[in-house]
Amino acid sequence: MASTRSIFSEGPIDEIDKILSKGTTSVHVTALDGLVNVNSLFTVAVFVGLSLATPGQRSLEDSGACNAGEDIVKNLLIFEVTSFSAFLFSSLIAQGLKLAIIINNSNELHEAMKGHINNKLLRLGMLASAIGSIMGCVFLMLSMVNVIQIRLGVLSCGGSSTVRATLVLVALVSTALAIYISTVIYAFTH
Repeated sequence: MASTRSIFSEGPIDEIDKILSKGTTSVHVTALDGLVNVNSLFTVAVFVGLSLATPGQRSLEDSGACNAGEDIVKNLLIFEVTSFSAFLFSSLIAQGLKLAIIINNSNELHEAMKGHINNKLLRLGMLASAIGSIMGCVFLMLSMVNVIQIRLGVLSCGGSSTVRATLVLVALVSTALAIYISTVIYAFTH
């Protein structure tokens, strides 16, 4: 515990910094909780995608040439595993930061959400966790494109359902990621 305290504790700080640190620690713990919860939901989506990766599955298109090949099924599995790894990475960092904050800063149970933190280390950990979540979302989106190709036909066939579903998925996820990345950058720089 002494080594954790030396890593996360800052030197002497004045009374205003103590008040700000105590007030923001509960915000950080709550943000880390939210990140872990969202990553858990995305991890469920990964396993749903894995359940759709059955070899030899035919698409809903009439043409047999539009059926997804083994390469698309393999890519689906690779993207799903990579996505799962990124979400797990992000969640473990967030959970570790949360535990360090709580253990380091509380002597009693009712003080668990207050205390001193090394803001630089906390911000770097939160940034690493956010990057893991972003990478997980990107690979989850790529895997869902492969699920669309397996179910509706490959994109190269140009089926309207396949193209529309892919465009909507990519547009919505890209927009959400752009907003998330903007807020992460804002939070990291302020």
